[in-house]
Amino acid sequence: MTDLKDRLRTDLTAAMKGRDELRTATLRMVLAAVSAEEVAGKEARELSDDEVQGVLRREAKKRREAAEAFASAGREQQAAREQAEGEVLAGYLPAQLEDADLAAIVADVITTTGASGMKDMGRVMGAAQTAVAGRAEGSRVAAEVRRQLG
Repeated sequence: MTDLKDRLRTDLTAAMKGRDELRTATLRMVLAAVSAEEVAGKEARELSDDEVQGVLRREAKKRREAAEAFASAGREQQAAREQAEGEVLAGYLPAQLEDADLAAIVADVITTTGASGMKDMGRVMGAAQTAVAGRAEGSRVAAEVRRQLG
């Protein structure tokens, strides 16, 4: 079992013992998503820590989007619940890059790839996503690449 998955299970047990309903429900949900990912495809396999982090990122993004949707519909209680679940998941993810750090990484990638305009956006995005390695959402990276190339 991977370290991150093991940590999730250990934290789930602790949350259950501590009767922390929010944390228990959130960790159960994410472990279910990890298990579903492991059995998806032609044969079952164990996910690496990076793949488990990918599942965590997807689930955290779902929570953010759901919170925004509930808030715009005037359902503040559900929005607060989704936001709280997202915060629990954020504790298992690497810290997000600040805007200045992201801009510096994108500028470095543009220099390295020799990009000169929007026609090179695909090449820059591929290299930037690799350099960022999950520390910033793709939409933030794309916006910064567009800003610097445009």
